[in-house]
Amino acid sequence: MDSITQAVLGASVQGALLGRWQGRKALLYGAALGTLPDLDVVIDYGDAVADMTYHRGFSHSLLVTAAASVLLAWLVRRYRPHPGYSAMRLWLCIWLVLTTHILLDAFTTYGTQLFWPLSTPPVAISSIFIIDPLYTIPLLLAVLGGLLFGLLRTGWLRAQSVALLLSSLYLGSTLIGQQMAGQRLEQALAARGIEAESTFVAATPFNTMLWRVMAVDGDDYYEGLVSWFDQRPMELERLPRRASEGQQALEQSPQHARLRWFTNDLLRYDLIDGQWVVTDLRLGMPGYHPFRFALAEQDEHGDVQLISSVEKWPMGRPPLADLLALRDRALSQDRPIAIGRLAGALARAPVSESAD
Repeated sequence: MDSITQAVLGASVQGALLGRWQGRKALLYGAALGTLPDLDVVIDYGDAVADMTYHRGFSHSLLVTAAASVLLAWLVRRYRPHPGYSAMRLWLCIWLVLTTHILLDAFTTYGTQLFWPLSTPPVAISSIFIIDPLYTIPLLLAVLGGLLFGLLRTGWLRAQSVALLLSSLYLGSTLIGQQMAGQRLEQALAARGIEAESTFVAATPFNTMLWRVMAVDGDDYYEGLVSWFDQRPMELERLPRRASEGQQALEQSPQHARLRWFTNDLLRYDLIDGQWVVTDLRLGMPGYHPFRFALAEQDEHGDVQLISSVEKWPMGRPPLADLLALRDRALSQDRPIAIGRLAGALARAPVSESAD
């Protein structure tokens, strides 16, 4: 999730557990501790693919956070002891702040390596977008209230627990929405006689009313949108993936192998201006996927040369009109979105910002 959400989540957890003794400081300590796992973003892993796929790695491991919580609790108990609460309560607070951070990240689409150092694929439940106001607002209000009016002798201490309960209930509800969308996808695939190799269901930006669904079928994939308010069967658009050709061209690329593992093979391949561009289809929205990489160059004879220093392929942000279109589609099935038109941008070279 975004940094603000992780900060207020950590603040509420520590406020609920230690606010009786630490007061406002509990909120500040919890906010700082709640953002600690994301400091791995400052590490340069060598190229853009490595930076993406090693983020949420060791710092988001259940094993590492458990060990870190023991160490931090021992250090605090040794140098800043407090007679009001036990060492066990202190450890439990630190452990919960760190663990709720990484578990919440696992509910997003990016991919969280909860079981590092095991080589199991990252966990990506994909039931909530990386920014969701309905999850964050209860926590934010409780934390702001505690900071402004104090936790001691006020209702704002209890507000931390109430906010955590409300946000947790909302997070649980996202799983229900995801199940609804998954069932609608299976019905749509069955109606068209498609036996998909894999399927994917994720919340659209900033809400859980509208859901993206995908089904991979060899060199093609099907994509659609489904809302809680839909009355008619879902419509799926067939889009090219070019997996066979792209995977053959990139067979010797370690970055490509890493991306396949990280994304569970939900990749699209485009040959653009002689470069093989690989797109992570899980993140973003149709036509606007933030993680794209040019991994190799191919000449007119079909010879492939891997790119040693991989960088992110330029991809603009969606205009406000497209985000508003998602809102309209969430409210009415009569306002469809041309997924094929939007996704067509993936096969074109980006336009320079200085172009007329």
